[in-house]
Amino acid sequence: MQGLMMDMPLLISSILQHAARHHGDTEIVSRRVEGDIHRYTYAQCEQRARRMASALTHLGAQPGERVATLAWNGYRHVEIYYAAGGMGSVVHTINPRLHPEQLAWIVNHAGDRFFAFDITFLPIIEAIAPHCPQVKAWIAMVDADRQPVSDKIPNLLNYETLMAQGADDWQWPELDERSAVALCYTSGTTGNPKGALYSHRSTVLHAYAAALPDAMGASARDSILPVVPMFHVNAWGLPYVCPMVGAKLVLPGPALDGKSIYELFEAEGVTYSAGVPTVWLGLLQYVSANNLRFSTLTRTVIGGSACPPAMIRTFRETYGVDVIHAWGMTELSPLGTLSRLQNRHLALSTEEQQKIFAKQGHVIFGIDMKIVGEEGGELPWDGSTYGNLLVRGPWVLREYFRGEGGDPLVYDEQGRGWFPTGDVATIDAQGYMQITDRSKDVIKSGGEWISSIDLENLALSHPAVANAAVIGVAHPKWDERPLLIVALKPGAQATREEMIAFYDGKIAKWWTPDDVQFVEAIPLGATGKILKTRLREQFGDYRLPTA
Repeated sequence: MQGLMMDMPLLISSILQHAARHHGDTEIVSRRVEGDIHRYTYAQCEQRARRMASALTHLGAQPGERVATLAWNGYRHVEIYYAAGGMGSVVHTINPRLHPEQLAWIVNHAGDRFFAFDITFLPIIEAIAPHCPQVKAWIAMVDADRQPVSDKIPNLLNYETLMAQGADDWQWPELDERSAVALCYTSGTTGNPKGALYSHRSTVLHAYAAALPDAMGASARDSILPVVPMFHVNAWGLPYVCPMVGAKLVLPGPALDGKSIYELFEAEGVTYSAGVPTVWLGLLQYVSANNLRFSTLTRTVIGGSACPPAMIRTFRETYGVDVIHAWGMTELSPLGTLSRLQNRHLALSTEEQQKIFAKQGHVIFGIDMKIVGEEGGELPWDGSTYGNLLVRGPWVLREYFRGEGGDPLVYDEQGRGWFPTGDVATIDAQGYMQITDRSKDVIKSGGEWISSIDLENLALSHPAVANAAVIGVAHPKWDERPLLIVALKPGAQATREEMIAFYDGKIAKWWTPDDVQFVEAIPLGATGKILKTRLREQFGDYRLPTA
């Protein structure tokens, strides 16, 4: 016997329709590439998204075809999200921080047919357009009177001119909820990136789960500014979460420095934000140097890479801002776990709560996880046993776009597929997960594992350190030993001996790095993560003094 409920597909267009109908006068505020501040409402956004969908249809965009974007967080980018996805095409967000050759490879591999871009990226488009013959039209997302002219870009159109050609009475089609809606490629620090192809169903379910109180906890009372780019796994779902709950949406555009972000926080009454640790380092340095405080900001989600406990403590104790430590990946749409307190934790001391905040957290409904040993057997949840982290759920990738890499899943005794995350983690008895390393980054010394993340977090708590990384270096007796690589704050000083002594009493003695190397800057990847592959190349010929 089946239930007798209405059968309504889960579609992203229904999210924007809901916002327009029930939160129609709530604002979307954007700092534009043109330099000014743009304001309009969810009702106006939904109307323009329908017109753009109509215009793209008239232009020849077909269901399933990819519509690429190279753009900052702004209202036009939101419109393209819903226009392309809502009409049955697939919005393909591209990271502009990748090399042009890699960008062209991604465009061709994805089979992009239309390409919308902010004019900030005009030089990149001019570099890749000759190598992307499948693209039928390039759309500059800018006012018509600022439309660029370029003989290097064939069929260069203007976004607003195209918008004017759309029909106001165009209506969203009813699609199969399992049809594709968005495509994101992994950052591809080694080898070619691989595509994660999300469905309407997985995207709506992910937004539902992300909005839950023990997840992101977003609501119509919030003014939310996603610093995390819309090209970084769909800004962690916030362009879908915000209209779903009716939150004010504030979009920072290309200005991501500490001063610009802080000023937008204050001007727009931002209560909630999200971004990677490297962004918040710049913001905290700015507010500290200028003796500022946040008047409305109460919480922020930090993910993308492990958040240093010192940063969590600074936000909470100095500025009164709760940090929601999160973990996920492109293959998870991206959310997997978030670290929020449960009822059982409320009576704990500040120090004990801090230990919980430092973990990547508890799964949200829809995600299951486990840790396994080298032989594949499940390991205990005791908070100390390390294992390879596996996940499964309705917004977890089953296979990569075009079958790249073959079947990525690991199958259990019941035949259920689990996605291997590539992370090494512990899970405690209450289900809180903590990443200890990437499987490719873990340091194996004398047959035992050393967590590079723990060593990095301790180094980052030193007052002179701006950023730090730890890599394993070959050792004739122990196989590998940790090398600490440090970038100091401007004007700060620290010695090798001081940094090594800083670990005394904080970790097991044998975990202490064997040496320290000082660099001008730690190399970061396209999404703000430390490029340990580049550090391993840079220090490939380095020999430890203990060797």
